[in-house]
Amino acid sequence: MFSHSGETLYNREKLLQGQGVDTALSETGVQQGEAVGRYLKDITFNNVFVSNLQRAVQTAEMILKNNTHCSGTEMVLEPLLRERGFGIAEGRPKEDLKNMANAAGQSCRHYTPPGGETLDQVKLRFKKFLKVLFTQMLDAHGWSAPDDAALDVASGGSADDGMQGVPVHALVVSHGAYIRVAVKHLVEDLKCSLPAGVKMSQLFSPCPNTGISRFILTLSQSASGPVLSAAHCIFTNRKDHLENLAAAE
Repeated sequence: MFSHSGETLYNREKLLQGQGVDTALSETGVQQGEAVGRYLKDITFNNVFVSNLQRAVQTAEMILKNNTHCSGTEMVLEPLLRERGFGIAEGRPKEDLKNMANAAGQSCRHYTPPGGETLDQVKLRFKKFLKVLFTQMLDAHGWSAPDDAALDVASGGSADDGMQGVPVHALVVSHGAYIRVAVKHLVEDLKCSLPAGVKMSQLFSPCPNTGISRFILTLSQSASGPVLSAAHCIFTNRKDHLENLAAAE
C-alpha cells in the first residue's frame, strides 16, 4: 500500500519541495496524518518502508501510532523513495516550473529543470526499490503468498479492500510525483490489472496529501531472485479519510 505524505507549508504556498527542501508537516498535514492513521488503524502492516524526508517520516509515525497491531513495527527509511528532484526549481513557486517548461516547449509534467531528475531516473529508483521490497519481504516472510504494497486510493470502499486472503502487507510512504511515476510503471510497464470501470485520468491524477493506493503483487522464484509474476491494482488516490477534515474547514 502506498501513502502520500501529509501537507507542509510549502504545499500550502504552492512551492516546490522535491528532495532539497526537507520541511516538516503543517498543522493541516498533522491532521491529515492522524486521519489516515485512524483510517488504516485495523490493517496489520508486516513491513513499513518510508522515504527518509521528514514529511514522509512524520506521516508514517502517525499511521503506526494510530494502528492497533503495529506499535512495535520498525520503519525502514529508504532513500530510493525520496521525492523527484526538481533541481533549481526547488523552493520556488510551482508557477516558475510551468514557465520554465513553457519556455522549453514542453509540458510541465515531463519537463526536467536544470539539476533535476528525469522521469526515467525516478522510474529507475522505483524499480530498484521494488527489488529491495521483494527481497526484504521474502527474507522476512518466505514464499507463503502474494504480498501487498500500498500507494494511493480512489473513492468508496473500506480500508481493507482487496486484502482478503493476502497475509503479507507492506506500507510504503512516499511523495506525490514519485507515486505517480510508480503507478505508471506498475500499470503501463508491468501490465498491472485494473479495477473495473477505472479511468486512466483517475489512475494517473495527482495524489492528494495522505492519499492511498493498494496493489497486490504476486512473486515467483527465478535464478536471479524473486520476480513479479502478477500485479493487481485495487484502488488509487483514495482520500475518504479526508472528508471530515474538509467539512470542518
